Amino acid sequence: MMDDFGLYPREEAFDPLGVMLFKALQVIAFLFFLALLAVSPDAKDGKIDSKAEFIITMDWPDNHPDDLDLFVQDPAGNIAWYRHREAGFLTLDRDDRGGANNFIVVNGKKIASPIREEIVTVRGIVAGEYTVNVSHFQATTGKPVAVSVKVQKLNPTAQVIFDNKLTLDHTGEERTALRFWLDAEGKVVDVQQRQKSLMETFRNVRANGADLDPKTGVRMPRRE
Repeated sequence: MMDDFGLYPREEAFDPLGVMLFKALQVIAFLFFLALLAVSPDAKDGKIDSKAEFIITMDWPDNHPDDLDLFVQDPAGNIAWYRHREAGFLTLDRDDRGGANNFIVVNGKKIASPIREEIVTVRGIVAGEYTVNVSHFQATTGKPVAVSVKVQKLNPTAQVIFDNKLTLDHTGEERTALRFWLDAEGKVVDVQQRQKSLMETFRNVRANGADLDPKTGVRMPRRE
């Protein structure tokens, strides 16, 4: 709009300091955004799956050819094992068969994995006794194998309730690593190493004229 002299009014005075401050804020905001992108992936490292209450881990020496199996039974009698990986709240994440199946495929090529490990997660709380057994399914070296078994309680904070080693030395050997008891809130109230055979449970079913396990609906342990 023109003034009385027929001239347009002058624009507001240029403020270089204000412009510099505004640009500086833009740069700071951009750097903050980049920092969030860089930090977020690291923040997820070591994050524990809150849906799991316990993690039971069995491992033996890297690159070992022997086949060992982890069996876990819950208070309801459900057993997680290589023929029935999900039983109640129990889940066997992987059946590690030693030198027989430890390969991953990368760009169409099979690469041997040295890791020997089986893991069972407990994803819900059932009060009572849990039994953790290790079975030497196939001994190929003829030498004793040192096996480590660890049980971690995850909630509300991570806590190791058992970490020990045992030795197996022949095909068919079964050992109880531990038996632990939970109360209704999921608190560990007792830990023992008194032996209890889970394989005998399967044998008793067969001896009674049945070839199927009543809890899993699958046949006796036998690999093709």
